[in-house]
Amino acid sequence: MKDYLVCVDSDGCAMDTMTIKHVRCFGPQLVKEFGLGEWEEPILARWNEMNLYTKKRGMNRFQGLLLMLEEVDARYVKISGLEKLANWVNHTDAYSEASLQAAIEEAKGSGLLEKAFAWSRRVNEEIQNIPGEEKREFPGVRDAFEKIKAVADLAIVSSANREAMEEEWSRRGLLKYVDYAMAQDVGTKAACIRKMVEEGYEKSKIIMVGDAVGDYLAAREAGVAFYPILAGREAASWEHFSEQVLDEVVSGTYTSKRQKEEFDVFEHGLL
Repeated sequence: MKDYLVCVDSDGCAMDTMTIKHVRCFGPQLVKEFGLGEWEEPILARWNEMNLYTKKRGMNRFQGLLLMLEEVDARYVKISGLEKLANWVNHTDAYSEASLQAAIEEAKGSGLLEKAFAWSRRVNEEIQNIPGEEKREFPGVRDAFEKIKAVADLAIVSSANREAMEEEWSRRGLLKYVDYAMAQDVGTKAACIRKMVEEGYEKSKIIMVGDAVGDYLAAREAGVAFYPILAGREAASWEHFSEQVLDEVVSGTYTSKRQKEEFDVFEHGLL
């Protein structure tokens, strides 16, 4: 509907839901599903560190699961079937339960793939149990969306579960700003952005807003600009986008040099 398009990640970027989901859902259910209670404390600490404070922040749940199980295999207890999980994670076109189910059927039985599927389902159930009032957007997001909609279309580009993502945005009244909603069932974030190019948007008029290195890499792969939301400084990041960066995007002055300035500050804040 407009020439410009702003793509926005959900968890940890627009929605203040990333930390609570990892602390309450992803990590604890990993320990339960894979029987790792003997090493619960260090495993949970490592899961949270890896997914929230390192350059792996924001990776898809199945990528995180593989990395965590590889560390568990090396440090604590052998995990059978890692090669099959790695093969699927490294080659799938979509990190979705449907894709994982197809891999399970093709493998004609793989205990680890089946446990990964069960873990993902348990995580989704736990996320649904988080009280709605605890799943809110970051301060400044709504104001930013108002300004975005005046000059650009808005797309959610997320690796989250679609049902949870849409429920959270709907509950907060944010879907009214959204022109496209793309989640893990559509494909990788880069693939989602490329779909927008296929819709007719020019690459030079698209920007990806995200809180993780993976968002930057997706933008780079798709050939579009990137703006980082800084962990712990989300409100200030959104205000800066609203007050300066959005105007630069529309005026064509958000150059690769400007992007590097923003990215350098972001990258220095990650382990």
